[in-house]
Amino acid sequence: MTTTATKLDAGRARAAIAAKTLRTDRWWIAPLVTFAGLSAWVIYATVRVFMHKWYYVEQFHYLTPFYSPCLTDRCVEGSAEFGTPLPSFWLIPEAALTLPFLLLFRLTCYYYRKAYYRAFWMSPPACAVPDGHQKYTGETRFPLIFQNIHRYAFYAAAIISVINTWDAIVAFRSGDEFGFGLGNIILVGNVVMLWAYTVSCHSCRHIVAGRLKHFSKHPVRYRFWVFVSKLNARHMQLAWITLGTLALTDFYVMALSAGWFSDLRFIN
Repeated sequence: MTTTATKLDAGRARAAIAAKTLRTDRWWIAPLVTFAGLSAWVIYATVRVFMHKWYYVEQFHYLTPFYSPCLTDRCVEGSAEFGTPLPSFWLIPEAALTLPFLLLFRLTCYYYRKAYYRAFWMSPPACAVPDGHQKYTGETRFPLIFQNIHRYAFYAAAIISVINTWDAIVAFRSGDEFGFGLGNIILVGNVVMLWAYTVSCHSCRHIVAGRLKHFSKHPVRYRFWVFVSKLNARHMQLAWITLGTLALTDFYVMALSAGWFSDLRFIN
C-alpha cells in the first residue's frame, strides 16, 4: 500500500535532465560583452595610471581623475593641490592614496559583483545556467567576505567625488582668469555622472533613510530617499556610464597634454 508521504516524495522528484541548461537563447552574449568591456577598461586604466605623464594641462588646470589628487614628488607643477607626501617610484601611482578606495568601492559594488561573478568566475554565468564551480559558499569566506566593507568604501568614494568636484571647479581658470572650454564640459559631465553613480549606491539609500520607521516624521530625508531610490533603479547603467566618462575625460586630458590637438575654447 502506497503511503501519502511516498506519493508526495514521488511528486517532488526532479526530472532527470542531461543538458546543462534548457535555455536555447544566446545567454552567453551578456557575460561575454561584460568580460570584454571590463577587461578593456581595466587594461586602459592600468596603463594610464603607470604612465606617469600626460595627466595635467597647466594652461587650463585640467587634471585627469586617474591622477587626482596628485600626491607624489613627481607631480608636474600646479597639479598637486594637496601637497606631495609620496616618493617618486614607478610602482607608486600619483593618486596612490585614493585609487585603492575607488577600487574597493567599485569591486564591492552590488552591480559589479554580479557583473564579474558572471563574466569572470562563471558563478553563475547566467540565470538558469549551472554554476561553474562545484561548491558555493557565497561571501562567507576569504576573500569574498571582504565584500561586506562596501558600506565603508562608500564614504571614501564620496570624499573622492568631492575632490574630483574641486578639480572641475579649479579647471575654470585659464591662467589667472576665468576660462571655459570643451574640457570643462567633459570634466563637469564626468563629475555629475560620478556623483549620480555614488549616490545611487544601495548603501547610500540605506544611510539616507533605511532605518527610519516613520517617513512622515522625516520629510526631508524621505524626499532624498525617494530621489536616491530612483537613481538606484539605474545603478547598473550609471556604473557603465561612469566607466565611459572616466576613460573619455582621461583620454581628452592626455591628448591635450601630449599636444595631439588643442582644447576648443569658448571663453579665454
